[in-house]
Amino acid sequence: MPAEPKAILEKILQLLGFTATVEEHPLDEGFLLEVKTEDSGRLIGRQGQTLSDLQYITNRLLFQQDPSSPKIMVDVGGYRAQAREALVKKAKEAAEKVRRWGDVVELEPLSAFDRRIVHNAIKDDPDIETHSVEVEGTDKKVILFRPKK
Repeated sequence: MPAEPKAILEKILQLLGFTATVEEHPLDEGFLLEVKTEDSGRLIGRQGQTLSDLQYITNRLLFQQDPSSPKIMVDVGGYRAQAREALVKKAKEAAEKVRRWGDVVELEPLSAFDRRIVHNAIKDDPDIETHSVEVEGTDKKVILFRPKK
């Protein structure tokens, strides 16, 4: 029996005591599960950490039921969409600084999910390259922008 991402997330939310509806939207690489609730702040958490944890747990349960199931992304109240836009904007501003001054620009430490967004935003820029560099003592990395040689 194939795993049902929407049903799994709805069950998790119910067990956690949240009243919410979940809409499922297809993506290039899997599905987006959009959660609509009055209590979105608690589900998003500080800097989206609770939301990331909820997404991780949902994906683990899906994979346990069906190892071939596609990855899902969980969003609450459009938080991920807004965060993505802000990251893309920040990446383009950093690239512009590198282009203007020729110096290396470093972004703050980011999660793997956020670094992927930044790298993808700049990947087609002919003048700029990006590299992730580990920050000691954390599981996060910073992204360095520099001119292509």
